[in-house]
Amino acid sequence: MIPRTAEVARSLALAAIVSLAGRPLAAQEVDRTALLATTSPSAFPALPSFVVADTLEAGRAGAGPAAFPLPEGKRIETARATGATPRVDGRLDDAAWSAARFVTDFQQKEPEQGAAPTEKTEVAFLYDDRALYVAARMHVSNARALDRILTRRDDDPKAERLVVTLDTYHDRRTAYGFAVTASGARLDWYHPEDDQARTDMTYNPVWEAHTAVDGDAWTAEMRIPFSQLRFTGAGPQTWGVNVERIVPSRNEQDYWVYVPRGETGWVSRFGELVGIQGLPAGRRLEVMPYVAGSAHMKSDALVEDDNPLDDGRDTGASTGMDLKMGLGSNLTLDGTVNPDFGQIEADPAQVNLSAFEVFFDEKRPFFTEGGQFLGAQLYADGQPNDPPPYFYSRRIGGPPHGVAEADFVDAPTHTSILGAAKVTGQLESGLSVGGLAAVTAEEQAHTYDVASRRRDDVAVEPRTYFGVTRLQKQFGAAGSTVALMLTGVRRDLPEGALADSLTRDAITGGADWNLRFAGGEYDLKGHLGFSYVDGDSAAIERVQRSSAHYFQRPDQDHVHLDPSRTSLFGVTGSMRFRKTGGGHLRAEAGAWGDGPGLELNDLGRVANVDDIATWSTFKWQEDTPRGLLRNWNASVNSFVKFNFGGTRKLTRGFLRSEHTWSNFWESSVELGLAPEWLDPDATRGGPMMGRASGWDLTAALSGNPENRLKWSADGYAFANAFGAWGVFLNAELASYVGDRLRLSVAPHWSHSLPARQYVDALAGGPPATFGTRYIFAAIDQHELSAQLRANYSFTPDLSLEVYAEPFASSGRYSRFGELPEPGSRTLKFYGSDGTTLARDAEGNVLVTDGAQSFTLDNPDFNVLSYRSNVVLRWEWQPGSTLYLVWQQNRSAAEAIGDPVGMGSLLDARTEPGENVLALKVTYWLPVR
Repeated sequence: MIPRTAEVARSLALAAIVSLAGRPLAAQEVDRTALLATTSPSAFPALPSFVVADTLEAGRAGAGPAAFPLPEGKRIETARATGATPRVDGRLDDAAWSAARFVTDFQQKEPEQGAAPTEKTEVAFLYDDRALYVAARMHVSNARALDRILTRRDDDPKAERLVVTLDTYHDRRTAYGFAVTASGARLDWYHPEDDQARTDMTYNPVWEAHTAVDGDAWTAEMRIPFSQLRFTGAGPQTWGVNVERIVPSRNEQDYWVYVPRGETGWVSRFGELVGIQGLPAGRRLEVMPYVAGSAHMKSDALVEDDNPLDDGRDTGASTGMDLKMGLGSNLTLDGTVNPDFGQIEADPAQVNLSAFEVFFDEKRPFFTEGGQFLGAQLYADGQPNDPPPYFYSRRIGGPPHGVAEADFVDAPTHTSILGAAKVTGQLESGLSVGGLAAVTAEEQAHTYDVASRRRDDVAVEPRTYFGVTRLQKQFGAAGSTVALMLTGVRRDLPEGALADSLTRDAITGGADWNLRFAGGEYDLKGHLGFSYVDGDSAAIERVQRSSAHYFQRPDQDHVHLDPSRTSLFGVTGSMRFRKTGGGHLRAEAGAWGDGPGLELNDLGRVANVDDIATWSTFKWQEDTPRGLLRNWNASVNSFVKFNFGGTRKLTRGFLRSEHTWSNFWESSVELGLAPEWLDPDATRGGPMMGRASGWDLTAALSGNPENRLKWSADGYAFANAFGAWGVFLNAELASYVGDRLRLSVAPHWSHSLPARQYVDALAGGPPATFGTRYIFAAIDQHELSAQLRANYSFTPDLSLEVYAEPFASSGRYSRFGELPEPGSRTLKFYGSDGTTLARDAEGNVLVTDGAQSFTLDNPDFNVLSYRSNVVLRWEWQPGSTLYLVWQQNRSAAEAIGDPVGMGSLLDARTEPGENVLALKVTYWLPVR
């Protein structure tokens, strides 16, 4: 029998379909049986037929995934702890637990869907004025066989663990996850959407958990302060809740509320936690001061004897403070003064041969926590999303934009953040609120001129103000959302070089929506947005010429470079429809457009614009174990991209299949094909260039993710009609030595030969290419790297982590030539057709073409890099942490081009560089 809530939701969906068919009808007037029996998909031309067919079929069946069943009767009653509150030691011997109500009705999701658990699990909840308490007893048949791997907080454990997930807003969309392993290690995360797989690991609350083991069970206690949760109002609370027990040794997952494989929804399926009431209405206040010190020491080889600005040593100390205050129970104010934003782990080394910016992940706690309320782009590898990345938080406090020129320059590596504050949370109405303001300091580089013996200070970054606002409203039974977002940047620009290169004002934003139907099985997602920048005409010309725009491209007529402009306006929009659940078929179709004038890179991120893209996906998914496979899917996909002038930039079709095998190994394979296309970016502001047709292949294989020994391997290969090709291989091997030490290595190897790598653009070209030579070459590129890690956990709160990444890359250029005319797919190769090609002793390229001769600087390269961190992390009391860090950064570059090998990785370790020692201590002080 379908629960009443689901029946109402189904009736509303059917009424909406009837309305789209031109027969308006109130939900309560739908004769469901008669309607379903007599209706066919052809009656609804306003919707895709497969959408209507699936909805109607699910309704006729009266049950099944499309019916979106809510857990009827699933409820946990908690009570206020009487007398002494539980002492959180994991032993469950407190008197308060003797009166608590334990739930035991769990079901397996893996390996036997819907079966009774192999062993019993008991869970209960209590609360007092300050915190929620959780007690759990996990029965085991053999305590000696219990997997008790110990890891640092938030590390990936392969131990048996208990997970408690709380939908504190009871919005059936978002939730907080808390987990503890049998060894006492804690994990926590945030679910920003109604999807179990979508987790934000940057959520880092202050809470406690301890475990103990007796003869026939392991037990756990959690204390989760209400100050670390966000919920609506101070009255009686009803929260969504789910509890999960994971047993890696049996590949078993037991849930209090389990969602069958292949069905949509996660938070929306939770049961209810009831009984919390009478919480005090006092404000939450937390203060976290810090003190930090560091010492930087350069290798003697990097210190120039006659440089008065650098003696190879630099020490410093700083203090600051973070503040967190609850504005009622719904909103949280975070503030920081003179924040310390040192990175614990260095960004990975890369060789970037493109014209586009390289983006790195955000790791700074002030920006990562609550980033979901601000629409923050936290990860460099994120896929295009709705809304676009208007807010890329690493713009705040990033490297200065200006460049100082002198014989010797001492320039800051980052911009100081004077202060920042943000307000985040969700109101009782379902309105999510996010607001951020930050101010960065004016930065100057110190310079020294040898001839005049003059020292100067040159401005390289103005004082800058940043603002971000996002409002999101949830509505409807399925948890649809609509949001508005606005960002702004204002720079105090003096006259001079900075005003010529930086915009003065930048405003971006727009609306986005996610309309969910049939319990979330279908959604219609999209956005409409804009950008506006203004400043000196030289600064706006720089924006027009940047790699994101290339307005100066001579063979286009839909945009043009205007050096007199003092502002630039752009738009962006998208629409995407998906079927995400119900039956075997999954489907997606969408379109995306970024106008030529869109500029997000003052506070957001965009690689290039002037794009209109369409895509579609049809996937068949099987979630019932059969034979060697537990589940699998196969999809056919297409992607087409044009610019606003109507030029087709790229077409790609690909087939993809993913599999989980009976031994829980996972594999995937993807084959893509692309016909010939025109690339307006290849010449970096020059005319279009033709690209060859080609293919690419991706494959991956990984072992059981719950095993102590973790391994994976993946590869990518491509080739095209120009003779270009490449092979890229990655692997990872990680294992526990005992229960405390984890060792891992993740090597990367690649060898590629792109046939059309941009080299340079020189004046003196033929009229066909508008008087400029656009020069390209083939590049034989080799790359090797390895990420090495060793993590040792002394206790759940004290760990030592060692990270090292040697990196080596080389490139040797050959087959130089130039673009003979716009759109050409061939080159005029030097050394033929009346031209000569030679290299001198330094590797410089010498070319003669008739009466003209020119020289290209040697483009070959060998790059070595070694980056490492040793971090001792000690949470010496809840929320208070000590970090002791030793970091090395070594590098070298030469114009050689010899292929790198394993010996190059060893050589990287001995190159000159910098050692950094740092100590930071924070103190968490909760104030009533």
